Amino acid sequence: MASIPSLVRALDRALGVAAFRDASHNGLQVENSGRVRKVACCVDATQASFEACRARGADLVVCHHGLSWGDSLKRITGLNHRRIAYLLRHDMALYACHLPLDAHPRLGNNILICRALGLRRIRPFGDYHGVTIGFGGALPRPVPAARFKAAVARLTGGAVRSMDFGPPAVRTVAVVSGGAADLAAEAGEKGYDVFLSGEAKLSAWHLAREHGIHALFAGHYATEVFGVRAVAGWIRRRLGVPAEFVDVRSPF
Repeated sequence: MASIPSLVRALDRALGVAAFRDASHNGLQVENSGRVRKVACCVDATQASFEACRARGADLVVCHHGLSWGDSLKRITGLNHRRIAYLLRHDMALYACHLPLDAHPRLGNNILICRALGLRRIRPFGDYHGVTIGFGGALPRPVPAARFKAAVARLTGGAVRSMDFGPPAVRTVAVVSGGAADLAAEAGEKGYDVFLSGEAKLSAWHLAREHGIHALFAGHYATEVFGVRAVAGWIRRRLGVPAEFVDVRSPF
């Protein structure tokens, strides 16, 4: 068993939450009575996620997309009330980590995708409001674009939407998970063959075509399971607290 203050301090420090300006109010968003027996890590702070985490005996939920964004909790009514009331009723705390978990050099979504795809010479990529949150790198050798797309589909476990305006064989890849379609422009400007993200947008179609690159979109959810899954493992190994990843999957 661990205390909420000690867990929050450890997570804040390890994830570097203080270094980021973010629409998400990263860190502890809902407090419980103070003790934690088990942690559940998930992508989204939703009613379905909370129920799934409680079913696994968790009293701390660590998520990528929290409840508190900007002034989203100005009124505790409707869904806000239902979700927060559920957490309080079952003495569950909520911790959120958004951009810091995209950008983290060891536990982050983007670095883990790069490594899983076998990229080398990995370096930071993706300027989001003055903060670099993604990574880019190179495959050991060029591969057919269709084969690389299939590798992304295997990794993320679902369909991949593609905008195929790049070369027949690809080697350099830039990765920014989630909703980062507009960063296809930066990928094109920096000469990458492929830009990989989560959600597609109309603007990305034009950017990919005019820059002559491939833009792949594997799903917002599917590209953002990597960080929270890694955090669960880190909590078990480094803090000695039982923790697991809870997959409340979305097709988007």
